[in-house]
Amino acid sequence: MAERLPGVDAGFLYMETPTQHMHTLKVAFLDVSAAPGGYSYDAFAAGLGERLHLLPPFRRRLRSVPFQLHHPVWVEDEPVDVAAHLRRVVVPAPGTSREVEQVIGQVASTPLDRRRPLWEISVLEGLADGTIGVVAKIHHSVADGAAASALLANVMDTERPLELPAWELEPAPEPRELVRHAIRDQGRQLLHLPALLVRTLRSVLLLVRRRRDMPVIPPRPILDTPRVSFNGAITARRSFATTSLSLADVRAVRAATGVTFNDVVLGVVAGGLCSWLEQKGERPSSSLTAGVPVATDRAGGVARLAGNRVSNMFTSLCTDIEDPVKRLHAIAEVTAQAKVMQETLGLKMLEDWVQYTPPAAFSFFMRAYSRLRGADHHRAPFNVVVSNVPGPSEPVTVGGARLTDLYSVGPILEGIGLNITVWSYLDRLNFSALACPDTLPDLPGLVQHLRPALAELSAATGAPG
Repeated sequence: MAERLPGVDAGFLYMETPTQHMHTLKVAFLDVSAAPGGYSYDAFAAGLGERLHLLPPFRRRLRSVPFQLHHPVWVEDEPVDVAAHLRRVVVPAPGTSREVEQVIGQVASTPLDRRRPLWEISVLEGLADGTIGVVAKIHHSVADGAAASALLANVMDTERPLELPAWELEPAPEPRELVRHAIRDQGRQLLHLPALLVRTLRSVLLLVRRRRDMPVIPPRPILDTPRVSFNGAITARRSFATTSLSLADVRAVRAATGVTFNDVVLGVVAGGLCSWLEQKGERPSSSLTAGVPVATDRAGGVARLAGNRVSNMFTSLCTDIEDPVKRLHAIAEVTAQAKVMQETLGLKMLEDWVQYTPPAAFSFFMRAYSRLRGADHHRAPFNVVVSNVPGPSEPVTVGGARLTDLYSVGPILEGIGLNITVWSYLDRLNFSALACPDTLPDLPGLVQHLRPALAELSAATGAPG
């Protein structure tokens, strides 16, 4: 049965332009030396086909509504040609992390084909350590970080897959049926608009009152955002870089300072950006700001394999403070108040409002904005995206191959040309960064500043590490 995309999922489709690609990357490295029967590309492809029933969003493709009267629908009307979604890539010699990251940057530089289900997997061979890399490119309309993590868990050998209904192909709806259902759904949706307006007004008035009493005021999008080189119009090109930090060291800093785990992650990113921008002679006098995606799933709920349930929190990285410990505590204070603001407005407020996004008008605006390089002419809403998703804490195998490392990164946006995503695995905290090399040409150099930033925090707090 055709399923209409919620506004928050459809919005990622409308945001996409020739330079703003709205896919995410999930990168896994597998030790295939002990895999039953050994490794071959054909065996990998066959194994993926056998597990496709465990990945429902990988079976669906988009069907647009005529005249874009409403959000598109997902349909499962034809078999998936797995071979059309797979790419075999031999990494240039010597196959070190540098060559691997360059290849992943190239993978990130091309959009997905909307005529097929919105995913693609590149299998990287020729790595110096003998592992293979698996780069899953998934459109953000398909899954957010929480859903992607659940999808990964569903194909692990050590996990019991979720019980899923049998996969059956269904005929796609006819254009007249799509129009009729679109008009019906729009009518029902408009009935909820007055209540949403009243709820929003009440939340905004309450926020104004609470903001007056806040000990620290969170930054205002655009108004409080300083301009740095990676905050401008982007091109289609992407660069990718990673580093791994000790999970125990991050926890030790958290225990020594009493802040949250996410605060320490923000503190590490802030410290890295401070030293990198200082080195470039570009560090602004006012603080950089960050957009932090926050999952809105109910705690303890059933694992979700598709879609987006996410809000965005705006906070400060306090890069105008020199002392790393004082900076970390300042980040914690601002972020705590940013959470209050977000909860006052309602975690689902954004989801509710984007449901009313007009498809044609928004898509036209985004394409014109990108084509005219609009982001070069005003301040960005915030400087950098910083996301933190918990990953597996126990060793994982997939198809008998041992998972040695796991990385993830979301898209960059016009004006917000840097995304740093953290995904933990075992005893490591894996940082992945995505940027546009035409606005940030030294992404590996920036990422190299994260490890010293954590070391500086460990030393300054007396935390072991």
